[in-house]
Amino acid sequence: MTTLTSTAPTADPGHARRWWILAILGIAQLMVVLDATIVNIALPVAQHALGFDDGGRQWVVTAYSLAFGSLLLIGGRVGDMFGRKNAFVIGLVGFALASAVGGWAPSFDVLVAARAFQGIFAALLAPAAMSLLTVTFAHTPDRSKAFGIFGAIAGAGAAIGLLLGGVLTEYLSWRWCLYVNVVFAAVSLVGALVLLPRHVKEEHGQRADWLGALVVTVGLFFLVFGFSHSESNGWADTVTIASLVVGVVLLVVFVFVQRAVAQPLLPLRIVLDRLRGTSYLAMLISAVGLFGASLFLPFYMQQTLGFSPVVTGVAFLPMSIAIAVTAAVTGSILVTRLSPKIVVTAGMLFGAAGMVYLTRIGVDTGYVASVLPGLLMLGVGLGLVFANGFGFATIGVRNEDSGVASATVNTAQQIGGSIGIALLSSMSAAAASTFASDHAPSPDVAAAAAVAGFQTAFWWGAGFFLVGALVAAVGYRNRIPQQNVDDAPVMAH
Repeated sequence: MTTLTSTAPTADPGHARRWWILAILGIAQLMVVLDATIVNIALPVAQHALGFDDGGRQWVVTAYSLAFGSLLLIGGRVGDMFGRKNAFVIGLVGFALASAVGGWAPSFDVLVAARAFQGIFAALLAPAAMSLLTVTFAHTPDRSKAFGIFGAIAGAGAAIGLLLGGVLTEYLSWRWCLYVNVVFAAVSLVGALVLLPRHVKEEHGQRADWLGALVVTVGLFFLVFGFSHSESNGWADTVTIASLVVGVVLLVVFVFVQRAVAQPLLPLRIVLDRLRGTSYLAMLISAVGLFGASLFLPFYMQQTLGFSPVVTGVAFLPMSIAIAVTAAVTGSILVTRLSPKIVVTAGMLFGAAGMVYLTRIGVDTGYVASVLPGLLMLGVGLGLVFANGFGFATIGVRNEDSGVASATVNTAQQIGGSIGIALLSSMSAAAASTFASDHAPSPDVAAAAAVAGFQTAFWWGAGFFLVGALVAAVGYRNRIPQQNVDDAPVMAH
């Protein structure tokens, strides 16, 4: 049975302020998550406005994911060392400034640089938000409910980004897909300054593990870059292979470094715990499916079904609602009544079923019959996984490790998304190319080839979810994890 350990209780564990804190943390998390997709719908308009070529489009997305994914672990440890509230506030301000510059960007270079700085500050902001959530609810019986709500926000963020991006692009300007972050950040910043208590750091202090930070940052950079590069240049490309090999080797070196140093960046006890380690794997695998659906379905809806950007965003709302409702119910009810082995395995199977159903799409099929049921099943599955994945990813960690544990689950999700986008894109492109080569060229064949590619991607996504079901069934113990509500991390007002 997993219990939370800490050094001192906080005052009045039943104070109502914690729900307002959850609200501001949720807004910040939504901003970070939706920024991975909100720009996607705006890209064609932005490309026309700034005059960059097709090869530049992926860098508007990749610049964000590269910086975000590679710096998450060090961002989490910075929050542990120098104060979670400090990291959260600096992350909010930096993210808002980078977003404002990106919205103003007069050139492609400025836009890409701004997206990279968004990723840098997101790597500081995201683990700080989750760490603050962990310590705010650690001593209350509402922990599962809070993480269920947080998981719902994180899970629905990608789909909400598609909707918001479509609305802003169609009715205002593509630049507002970046400017809108200033509004989110301002609301969260005011709430943070008013509501968040000061983080009291541990008496023994911590020295920075600079070697570990350098190795893991470079390793994650090459890993994310390799997957991103494969999307446009293929898996046999020399740069793709070299990047992935260097990334994997450096991550192996990182493990040895963490075993050798006295105060590691990522203490291996965090990931070797069976409950937390399985949760990290579950989040990584489920992210493959989430990002796969949010990447291919918009193309299908706009290119084949003829949906506008706004209608495409609205079409994703059922999945967002399914994620939110399922995650909230799971956090409030199921987490305390059923083991994660049952809940997460069921979620993965729902996800697999949703992906299999989406393979029914065709050139002449409609949204209601061929897409909506699959989205709903996928949403239910992701809601079940995210409520448990986020909730158990930080349970039982020491107070001084809550930030890096939070960063680890965010890293798992980010790496999973990168794998999903790259691998599924590659499989989709290969299938479409094969279909086209087997038929005489015509507009109808081109449309059918695109759909064949999407179907292949969904089959692969279903396969990942089935692997996730196996991981959950084997990795989780058939027991309900408990926390000691009398313990709490050190916090002060």
